[in-house]
Amino acid sequence: MLEQQERIRVTDAAKIMGVTPMFIRMGLRRKRLPFGTAVFMNKRWTYYINGKKFREYMQMENDA
Repeated sequence: MLEQQERIRVTDAAKIMGVTPMFIRMGLRRKRLPFGTAVFMNKRWTYYINGKKFREYMQMENDA
């Protein structure tokens, strides 16, 4: 059975990164941020941020 992945909200990710929610949304739409995805469904965008991948990305940023 698959484990349910922790999901992070766009607004929470933006606060942690110190950017605007729109920055996160546009980064996901343009596939510039490796921790989530954006899908256009029913005339609107839906966003998914994987908690594990987000934490790994932030750790890499902090190590740099």
